[in-house]
Amino acid sequence: MSADAKWPKSNSLLPQDPENREGSNLEYVEQDTSWIAVDPIQRDFGERIGILLCLAVLVLIAVLLYSLPSPEFEFAGWGSFSQFTLGAEERDAGESRVRSARDTKVLGQFTASALAGNAVLGSVFYALPAVVAVSSIYSPISLFIATMTLFLWRPIMAELGSALPIAGAPYSYILNVSTKSFALVGAALLLLDYVSTSVVSAATAAAYLSGEVNLPFPSFVGTIIVLVLFTLISLSGIKESARLALVSLSFHVGTMIVLMVASAIHWGNIGNDQLRENWVSNQASSTSMVARHIFDGWCLGMLGLTGFECIPAYIARIKPGALPLVFRNLHYPAIVLNTLIMVLVLAIVPMEAILQTDNVLSVLAQASAGRWLRVWIVVDAIIVLCGGVLTGILSACELFEKLTNDRVLPQVFIHPLPFSRSPYVSVLSFAAFSGIIYATTGASLVIMSKMFSLVWLSVMALFPISLLLLKFNRGRLPRTPTIPVSMVIVTLAVVPTVFAGNIVIDPITSGYFSVYFVGIVMLFSITQKKAHLLRRIYWTYEQYPMLHRWNVTKLWASRLMNMMTSLRRKPVCILAKSDEISYLMRMILYVQKNEESSFLKVIHFAEEEKGIPSELQANARILDEAFPEITIDLLIVHNAFDPSNVAALAHKLQIPPSLMFMTCPGSAFSYSAADFGTRIIT
Repeated sequence: MSADAKWPKSNSLLPQDPENREGSNLEYVEQDTSWIAVDPIQRDFGERIGILLCLAVLVLIAVLLYSLPSPEFEFAGWGSFSQFTLGAEERDAGESRVRSARDTKVLGQFTASALAGNAVLGSVFYALPAVVAVSSIYSPISLFIATMTLFLWRPIMAELGSALPIAGAPYSYILNVSTKSFALVGAALLLLDYVSTSVVSAATAAAYLSGEVNLPFPSFVGTIIVLVLFTLISLSGIKESARLALVSLSFHVGTMIVLMVASAIHWGNIGNDQLRENWVSNQASSTSMVARHIFDGWCLGMLGLTGFECIPAYIARIKPGALPLVFRNLHYPAIVLNTLIMVLVLAIVPMEAILQTDNVLSVLAQASAGRWLRVWIVVDAIIVLCGGVLTGILSACELFEKLTNDRVLPQVFIHPLPFSRSPYVSVLSFAAFSGIIYATTGASLVIMSKMFSLVWLSVMALFPISLLLLKFNRGRLPRTPTIPVSMVIVTLAVVPTVFAGNIVIDPITSGYFSVYFVGIVMLFSITQKKAHLLRRIYWTYEQYPMLHRWNVTKLWASRLMNMMTSLRRKPVCILAKSDEISYLMRMILYVQKNEESSFLKVIHFAEEEKGIPSELQANARILDEAFPEITIDLLIVHNAFDPSNVAALAHKLQIPPSLMFMTCPGSAFSYSAADFGTRIIT
């Protein structure tokens, strides 16, 4: 059969006409939580949040039901068959893309640790006040338990990283081991995590500054100024620098060492009187209350680990084998820093002073060494926390870029400014969303910090879930180390336990979290089902004939149809290695369920010594007739199946590799799945 030949038309009852190809206030809570102050205004607002949550869930269900495909289908047209050999220009483009991806793996264990280290070790600034508010004198125990909990996650994240060393995790993990809809849930949690990181960092930086300087405006205005400032910096085109992050982290670690040494010396000079006073005046009345204090502190103590979830997001830039070392380099300092500094705070600072301030480390510095160390701590806090703001913005932009390449968000999200090449829509969208969340929480750092803990826990839950799915759905992927399923289940069981503890501490916070989370998921669901939504709008238009007589509505309907057709005719590819019809059917069903495209290219790389599978062409034709709502083209590429040729084909077809799908490779395969940049779907 000649190249680009059409499938012979069958006697099927499907339409054969080519024109039919295109479609269509304070009081205290009783019981054991009497130390928690609850403002009635906040309580009323929490009730409203609950109502809004119920409404949001109903709307989400309605949207999802409304976006389901109807029983009718639109004939997409017959597929074609073609075969070709990649040209020199295309192979050069493919090799260049593969070389560029390989050259990005430049981060060793220390530079890679620095990128997330400022977030991990900088979280001490906002984690300690939150923990001591609920755990009191038992805070060091709570923080120690919380930081030790991460030992459960480290091997899980290491196994995932060895199997799928691709950027964008854990969204990219779920995308490769489960459905796209579930991956968007992960993306929503990641976005909320980045927003929480930026807002909490900005608010804490403003709190430390206002504790040192008499600002002419309230602290929340300072938070807004910080967010606006770093939004402008992001629009200027600044990129995250590993070397600059390493310098900042080194300064922060040095500052914390000086603080701990000065505090230890001061503790030795004053003795244990302050520690004894804090202990006697705040000791719990019973063993059960001690356990409750420790448990509550454990739940909020997870804030001291925020930043670890960001490490796999840039794993594609980490040198092979360095990921476990990065976890080690950050985990041990986090254990020492959070636990030891909390002990020093309780030994030197009166509990009343601890509970009345958000800048507890600067108070410790003042008590230990005087104003010079206090100023130093404030400077360090501002540097590190502002770095956290920038990290949140840039991480969100990378997530938006990935979602755009996966056709979840429109292309405008990656359009750059002409002078800085910054994706201004992504930056401004993130800044607007951060402002909305901060405003709706009443500009409360306490609420944001507690919600941050819930968000972080939810994101961390994605890792054991992803590994379970990988073991069951993509078990052939080579990886090391491999851990037993029982350890994954134990890790996963920790999440609802700690999550429930956070809700018991402050139920209102869960309302905020739920509303924001549901809202983002709804937004992503709508953008993912754009063509389906447009189709329903067009169907509504069709039900009212009177609208057909008005030129404005007729023009609107025509544009709606063109937009819908354009969305559905964007192609996706499956890389087929076999001609088995059941194998091809599973891949097509995945595309039908997870993508909106009605144009599918089945691609087989035919190496000379193997040839073309004998039944591939016939089975492709059968499937083209079996799925009339999808045009199925068969392309035979007479080149070897390797990363450079797949990249060359993506260049030729102008299809992102992320929209080229393949089966799960085994241990005998010569390449890593990450080398191709494609999505694993079966």
